[in-house]
Amino acid sequence: MNTKSILAGAVALTAAALAGPALAEYPEKPVSFIVPWPPGDLEDVLTRMIAEDFQAEYGVSAAVVNKPGGGGGPFPGAIDVATAPADGYTIGSFVPAVPVIGHEIGIDELTPAKFDPIGIFLTYPFVIATSMDAPYSSMEELAAYAKENDVALGHFGDVLTPTQVTKAYAINAEFSWGSDAAFDALDCNTLASGDADVINTTLQLILPCLDSVKVLMAVTDERISLIPDVPTIGELDESLNIALWNGLFVTKDTPADVREKIAAVASKTVMSERAQAVAKETGALVYWMDAEASAARIATDQETGARIGKILE
Repeated sequence: MNTKSILAGAVALTAAALAGPALAEYPEKPVSFIVPWPPGDLEDVLTRMIAEDFQAEYGVSAAVVNKPGGGGGPFPGAIDVATAPADGYTIGSFVPAVPVIGHEIGIDELTPAKFDPIGIFLTYPFVIATSMDAPYSSMEELAAYAKENDVALGHFGDVLTPTQVTKAYAINAEFSWGSDAAFDALDCNTLASGDADVINTTLQLILPCLDSVKVLMAVTDERISLIPDVPTIGELDESLNIALWNGLFVTKDTPADVREKIAAVASKTVMSERAQAVAKETGALVYWMDAEASAARIATDQETGARIGKILE
């Protein structure tokens, strides 16, 4: 063997050693979609559809794991995603509070900001509704009435974006709620019983009695198809234009090709006939907003959220 052959062989062996074993193509093992809430709500239903299609597309097991707890933190499901390897095998299905607020309220595992969006796919159909016999039929009329009378507001909790929007709207419109309280359920019975005069709830919870209530406003970024004549919060007060959404997130070091494969399935799923049927039945807005647009939306929501926070102070 001559010197050139020896050198060539040595170079080849060195290159092979440096390259190491070939990386398996993603995905090669089970994938978990973490939903930090109990099963059954809109984000859970749609994320399960995405997981089913992911499994069918790539031939690996894909399942939704519900990790409820800590509506205002510490978000145990989000912590599972944040502390998992950045390889795309643990994917979060999150509302804004997780990626936008989690790292700002002292949750060590989420600090600094851990997540990047794959895409946003759902806007919850939050609305402001009252009984049919209420002496007001619009938010403007409600504001005028509430300046002279006590109006009781029911909501799902102060930390929730639609609740903050509703309270900020009152301040900007120069009226005060006579009282407000958080409820576990806000539906037709809440209004019928008189437990609250006005409720901040999701449209699907009042669909059974939609003919006997008045919907005054949608806390969404576009009008809801089932109630197309009802204005959005942005139409009534542009400074409060924000909505409660849900999207898929991964940790920041997740490879680009992995993100693309997740997005390819999710974007197709949410625009499918069965996902759009959920939108039609519930009034939810179901769509696909890509990673770049989602990141821009999050930045805008952070600004709006800060503005709302100052109003509420």
